[in-house]
Amino acid sequence: MRNISKTSTLESKFPLLAVEDHCIISKEADITTCFRVHLPEIFTVAGPEYDAMHSAWHKAVKTLPDFTVIHKQDWYIKENYQPYIAKHDLSFLAKSYQQHFNERPFLNHYCYVFITKTSKERMRMQSNFSSLCKGVLVPKELRDKEAISRFMESVSQFERIVNDSGYVKLERLSEDDIIGTDDKQGLLEQYFTLSRQHGTPLQDIALGAEEMRIGNNRLCLHTVSDTDDLPGTVSTDTRYEKLSTDRSDCRLSFAAPVGLLLNCNHIYNQYLFLDNSDENLKKFEKSARNMHSLARYSRSNQINKEWIERYLNEAHSYGLSSIRAHFNVMAWSDNPNELKQLKNDTGSALALMECKPRHNTTDVATLYWAGIPGNAGDFPAEESFYTFIEPALCFFTEETNYQDSLSPFGIKMADRLTGRPIHLDISDLPMKKGIITNRNKFILGPSGSGKSFFTNHMVRQYYEQGAHVLLVDTGNSYQGLCELIKGKTKGEDGVYFTYTEDNPIAFNPFYTDDGVFDIEKRESIKTLILTLWKRDDEPPSRAEEVALSNAVSGYIDRIKKDNQNPSFNGFYEYVRGGYRTILEEKQVREKDFDIANFLNVLEPYYKGGEYDYLLNSEKQLDLLTKRFIVFEIDAIKDHKILFPIVTIIIMEVFINKMRRLKGIRKLILIEEAWKAIAKEGMAEYIKYLFKTVRKFFGEAIVVTQEVDDIIHSPIVRESIINNSDCKILLDQRKYMNKFDDIQAMLGLTDKEKGQVLSINMNNDSSRFYKEVWIGLGGTHSAVYATEVSPEEYLTYTTEETEKLEVMALAKELDGNVELSIKRIAAYKSENR
Repeated sequence: MRNISKTSTLESKFPLLAVEDHCIISKEADITTCFRVHLPEIFTVAGPEYDAMHSAWHKAVKTLPDFTVIHKQDWYIKENYQPYIAKHDLSFLAKSYQQHFNERPFLNHYCYVFITKTSKERMRMQSNFSSLCKGVLVPKELRDKEAISRFMESVSQFERIVNDSGYVKLERLSEDDIIGTDDKQGLLEQYFTLSRQHGTPLQDIALGAEEMRIGNNRLCLHTVSDTDDLPGTVSTDTRYEKLSTDRSDCRLSFAAPVGLLLNCNHIYNQYLFLDNSDENLKKFEKSARNMHSLARYSRSNQINKEWIERYLNEAHSYGLSSIRAHFNVMAWSDNPNELKQLKNDTGSALALMECKPRHNTTDVATLYWAGIPGNAGDFPAEESFYTFIEPALCFFTEETNYQDSLSPFGIKMADRLTGRPIHLDISDLPMKKGIITNRNKFILGPSGSGKSFFTNHMVRQYYEQGAHVLLVDTGNSYQGLCELIKGKTKGEDGVYFTYTEDNPIAFNPFYTDDGVFDIEKRESIKTLILTLWKRDDEPPSRAEEVALSNAVSGYIDRIKKDNQNPSFNGFYEYVRGGYRTILEEKQVREKDFDIANFLNVLEPYYKGGEYDYLLNSEKQLDLLTKRFIVFEIDAIKDHKILFPIVTIIIMEVFINKMRRLKGIRKLILIEEAWKAIAKEGMAEYIKYLFKTVRKFFGEAIVVTQEVDDIIHSPIVRESIINNSDCKILLDQRKYMNKFDDIQAMLGLTDKEKGQVLSINMNNDSSRFYKEVWIGLGGTHSAVYATEVSPEEYLTYTTEETEKLEVMALAKELDGNVELSIKRIAAYKSENR
């Protein structure tokens, strides 16, 4: 049977003539400039910022001439995450991470703005004058060169005003972006295939009365094209209840329900038609008079007259510009059974905006055709409604999905909305942009909030990118990761120190492998001895500080001169002998420096004393070249003497790395050990570390869970928090009632408070993850998901039964921790 249906070629109906100088020229002599729009990330914008964006759009739109169409087109496309498994240098855990997210579906967002200069006649055309209905399109000539020049100048002003807002960035599309190349699809090709995948061929477009189809994709169109469809009030932003509490707000743009929250393939078109406002108002004045004359015949005429007068009063009272607007959501699917669900989901999204969902089947073809980039002049005028610029702009979507950092260095986190892996740089790029002035980090999270998982995940990625990592742990949180690294490097790395009675941690604070005692080394020794000598509530006098400094300098000079092996025993004997004689010659009074008391207090650390092993190690630790070191000091965390001393000596190990490793990234992470080091005698030492480490390409990280200790510790607040430009918080709902104190202590804004209190409030039950808030410099902040692969979970876990299972199997496999983790993960995956 012969096909007798009317068919046309796309070429014969194609409404565009050329793309020149980054502009699209239509066959009807319309000229369109095209921009890619970069919006802020979702859940990172507060109410005042939405107002600022709205104001910027408003100022920009007012610069454009009459008979201009602003067409904002937001694409939301379902895509699958493509892993980087082919990279040859991926570690076992990095590869397992990529495989875990392989083909993870997510909704990607692309945003464009098209500004079209057309004519008065074209702005008033009905749907039956669409280029779709014409037999042959005869190109018209662009005659008014001066008007085009003025239009291009106004577009440049539009671009500058929006970009100056600091929230939205416009980027001009090139000709290749619009037309495409051999290697990538252009925007026009993407629109006609409803696909952004390179190589998708053009397919038949079927335009019917009840259905429109592009290839196998059937379209479902909802329009907001009548004042009866509009909500009673509009605003720049609304409260997102799923992530809000009675103490905090999460804000989204008014149109967010038809944006990223509508989880299907769809395009959201937003049109503003800039007619001549004075002509519009004159027309309404005439219409109001006619309605008044006919009011006696119909009550509806009287009501319409009142509405028109209210519109005119608003326009004249506030100097508002009369414009027309239209909004539509075009969703599609290649599965006919999904089409009904798409219709329901889109209708529900519009209902959330308090719009009346109107499923349009009549004008699908003409509205799709008008949505072609550069063809807004073909829009059917009867599908628009009169309004003002400000309320119309409230229908613009103002947020996008999470974006990767443009930096080679970073860590992998996950988008909290879709679970897509995000490459996030919280160290180098923010420093380069001036967002932060140091790389230090302060991490706060109660027990069970996923703190150790996040820190394991972060330091593992730092290590794999070449950093030297030194961890001070109080709970075996990093044992699994350390053992894995040790096995992978065959013992060359992954050094794990733990304190036991049989094998206590021992050091020699006076040892340097190059014999150089610079000012940092000397200050470290003095701080250590001062900690041994004085209690927290007993600050040294000025005379005592000078005497101690002279004693350290004198002993260092002695060992250099006599070429002695330095040790604490040697220092003690020097003070008892030679230095005592020097003090007597100087006639230093006992009340200024009581040397007998000094020696008595230090005697337990001298040979024969209770702690003589601690500072007189004969085995010098060569940790300079070790890139992953863990000091596990849980056994002595409550020991008033050993804990602070061991902690200081560990800090000395890091400072040695800091001084000696030029141009190499280094990181020290201190868990609950800050309680011991945050003492009066050590405040300056900690301040020095936190202020100086940035100069040596390093970062200091402190992790804690005790909120009260931080709030009531001025030393922690001054030396650690104030010098940590990156603050990382985990679930704080346990501290909801005291969060005001935490907010004040950390200097969080109300927006940041809302983000922190939204953590883990709306997690996807089909995924296993915990959320974490990361704030940079008080200006950039967002909540991310820490989601890891089963292999990473087994490496990071702090559950004792799971750790024992891994270690027990590793023992059977000749100590191969990696193989043990692989087998357990595979077994659990098969039996899930």
